[in-house]
Amino acid sequence: MLKMQYACTIMDFTQILSKPYAPALQERFLRYVKTYTTSNSDSADAGNLPSTPQQKDLADLLHKELSDLGVSGVKTLPECYVYGFIPATKGFENTPVIALLAHIDTSEEVTGKDVKPLVHENYDGKPLTLPYGITLDPAADKDLAFSAQMHDTVITSDGTTLLGADDKAGVAEIMTAIEYLLQHPEIAHGKVEVLFSPDEETGHGMDKVPLDLLSAPQCYTVDGGHLAELETECFNAYKSDVVFTGVAKHTGTARPAMVNAVCMASAFVQSLPRHQMPETTDGYMGFYAPLTVKGTIEQTTVTLLLRDFSASKMEERKALVTQLAEATAASFGGTVTVTHTQQYVNMKEVLDQHPLVVNNLVKAYEKAGVTPNFMPIRGGTDGSRLTEMGRPTPNIFTGGHNFHSRYEWASFGSMLYATQILIELCAVWAQSERS
Repeated sequence: MLKMQYACTIMDFTQILSKPYAPALQERFLRYVKTYTTSNSDSADAGNLPSTPQQKDLADLLHKELSDLGVSGVKTLPECYVYGFIPATKGFENTPVIALLAHIDTSEEVTGKDVKPLVHENYDGKPLTLPYGITLDPAADKDLAFSAQMHDTVITSDGTTLLGADDKAGVAEIMTAIEYLLQHPEIAHGKVEVLFSPDEETGHGMDKVPLDLLSAPQCYTVDGGHLAELETECFNAYKSDVVFTGVAKHTGTARPAMVNAVCMASAFVQSLPRHQMPETTDGYMGFYAPLTVKGTIEQTTVTLLLRDFSASKMEERKALVTQLAEATAASFGGTVTVTHTQQYVNMKEVLDQHPLVVNNLVKAYEKAGVTPNFMPIRGGTDGSRLTEMGRPTPNIFTGGHNFHSRYEWASFGSMLYATQILIELCAVWAQSERS
């Protein structure tokens, strides 16, 4: 056993990389990332689910694979949710039902079309220079340095796209764990449900979640990052739309009547606290994140994200945005409307009320040889929304890194550990019912 700086105790990677399900996991992951599934926020905000037609391609592929594995009750809904379950082992029908979830879409921030994954076996710690000019350097990435220390297998794109580990690593890990359980009936478990969802990246992944199908009172998302991370708390999240209205006039005769909404929007963004932006915060620090500025002299909209772990501090953030917007509009002689839309809430309070859900996951980590590292999610998952809906849902790491980026990469050893944890989790729930 090795004690590492990442607050996790792990086996030698040579053991996990030799797991019998390793070839199946790698083959699935490489195949899934090649399937184009980028989602679209504008389409999702307009009420379309899935927001892009290409998500159906992976949904159809997963539907067929689940059916071929012998998973029961497989169905794909028009909204692109893929559902199935494996029945409880005989004698364990009264074991509580659990559900495993991952999302099929990838972020629109970097193209996910024509992904060409590259596999770097027995990684030795040298900088990885990808064919299209992207270099991953362990000197600047402690997680990549860790993988080098473990002689891990590292998977990247070719540098022209993101990789798609967020969250096709989670999809591949769930599929592989389910296959392993079906092939090993000696591993006792209760009913285990699987749900793959669209549009997590747009924030709409749980808008039409089929709760009538999903019978599990507790769920687990597989959508985290580095090895050993276990996430039970996340941001409170709002989206703020700030619409400035000015007075348009020909630029040649603008003085004195013109009021430029573009200038108002620019001044407003500059007035936000610079030390409370995503790029200047980490840990439990909240932020303001300007996303887009769109418009004309007459009307310009600023869209920003507000994030904070504290509900009371979130109210302060909303109030400050409104105050700064109104002050900016008044100084230019224009008007403004501010709309704050809740996206999700911190899941910690609900999960604290269901300790068994987290405790059993901790046991699964430990049985897999991993000491969990409790980390706050600086974002949200479908589990955040599910928890808010009354289905407590902590989040498990996937082994992916540098999400939403051409620098994205995956630790295959960590992916194998995540798969082992899922297998152990199903067994732990069966045993906890009898303890």
